[in-house]
Amino acid sequence: MKKMLPWLITTLLAITLIAVVAVILFNSVIDGGGTQNASAKAANEAADVKTEKLSADKRVELTSTIDKIQTNLVDSDYVAVLGLAFQLDEKSTKKDFDKIKDIQIKPIIIRTLSDMKPEEINGSQGKDKLCTELLNLINPELPHGKLINVEITDYIVTKL
Repeated sequence: MKKMLPWLITTLLAITLIAVVAVILFNSVIDGGGTQNASAKAANEAADVKTEKLSADKRVELTSTIDKIQTNLVDSDYVAVLGLAFQLDEKSTKKDFDKIKDIQIKPIIIRTLSDMKPEEINGSQGKDKLCTELLNLINPELPHGKLINVEITDYIVTKL
């Protein structure tokens, strides 16, 4: 019996370990409830966020614009002419943004548009995708503060 005790303990530990791993996998991967719980949690967190409605004066104070950006799209037969409005989080961020918008921000916009097809920009989903992509590309370029929102103010895509 003394020779069998270490084997018995090892076997019991192995079975316990396998059972624990099986329960964890079942709850997270196989069940699929983990993704539903994550979605519900994200929805609850989003509902808890208090949005601050800005007055018109405050919004103008924190918004910078770039008008008449013209560039060819990936299909060189098409040209895009855009006007964009950028809402920033603070006045100091807006001042910094205004200083770099011609030398850093405009080239980012032109490169992004140059990689897009006319079909990708059409429709509200295409415009939302463009705004989101610009938001993600421009934020790291800001010295401090952050870009909160990008809106398209003028939009023309036409064939040459």
